[in-house]
Amino acid sequence: MANQQPAYPAARATAARVYPHFASHSAGLDLLPDVAAIEAIIDVAFWASLRREETLTPKVSLAFVAPAQVALAVIFERPVPLAAQPLTRLGPAVERPGIHLCVARQEGELVVWGATRMLPQFCFVLEVVAPGLLVIKHSRGGDSGKFVNVAVLQGDEIKVVDQRAANAPECPELLTPMLGFQSDVSAPGSVNALIQIAVSMREHGRGGSLLVVPAETEVWRESILQPILYSVAPFRALADLMLEDPVERSRHRWQESLERVVEGLAGLTAVDGATVITDRYELLAFGAKIVRRVGWDQVNCVSLTEPIVGTPAIVTEPGQLGGTRHLSAAQFAHDQRDTIALVASQDGRFTVFGWSPCEQMVYANRIETLLL
Repeated sequence: MANQQPAYPAARATAARVYPHFASHSAGLDLLPDVAAIEAIIDVAFWASLRREETLTPKVSLAFVAPAQVALAVIFERPVPLAAQPLTRLGPAVERPGIHLCVARQEGELVVWGATRMLPQFCFVLEVVAPGLLVIKHSRGGDSGKFVNVAVLQGDEIKVVDQRAANAPECPELLTPMLGFQSDVSAPGSVNALIQIAVSMREHGRGGSLLVVPAETEVWRESILQPILYSVAPFRALADLMLEDPVERSRHRWQESLERVVEGLAGLTAVDGATVITDRYELLAFGAKIVRRVGWDQVNCVSLTEPIVGTPAIVTEPGQLGGTRHLSAAQFAHDQRDTIALVASQDGRFTVFGWSPCEQMVYANRIETLLL
């Protein structure tokens, strides 16, 4: 049986590729699923994602963790077999964000033994996002709900996240926190506000643009049509939250406040035009129209990258990336070289534009795999 191909062929290839990541971080054998276990979890989750329960497809999160490693959990009196049909039935009970079905090997068989909200650090997690769309993650630990994306599977396409993308020499400085946020797993209360905003922008599904500009200068206004229709006095709700003590940030009250502020800010990006914030997280405007800066050339090429293992950068025209939002964001990053521009597409793509001094061109980083 061990030599048979799985029903979902991508499961075996993915398991072999992601196992070294978990092996290098795991704090104990009970937390480390072997290749066969990873393969089985992927295989079952894939087929469960294609099933329906009362017309709805299941959205479940599976965590490989032993009962002794979870402080608070609902423990089933009789473990459930790890199979597509039981997962489909359990789906409605655990589809809320932050609830995970717990998987472990008992008497040689993989079973679902319970559910929990709290996971140990570096715990293997597989989330069913949509039919045929799976994301493999590891937990940052505790009840923070933070995860590091390791790989994304969609049908037969496998994307393994390049955890070293932020260390590339050509990576623009302002992009480093966005690409490197996954590696900061030890600091208490560590929060990447731009990633939180990016996730919320992508989730509202309307598309949108966010410009991050230096707080000390007004030069960015030379690339914005004046007057700005929705210019505001600097609004510091997010800025003040980010100045609070890191220990305070780990508290549930603070995280709820952050979520509300981020959702409000991301909602502004759905308005036609760009939302503008400073690198200190102060809101300055929304609905801003980007124009080419006087005396600056039109951007004619960008270097397109994606933080995926084996995906090289390619030089392409900005028009190949999307519509007006992408063109204007690329122009803004070209003309305002100490800024970044974030663009969410209605189809789920997410691109961050920034100027690379090394390459002397605009870098366009496709990061939707980090936001799932």
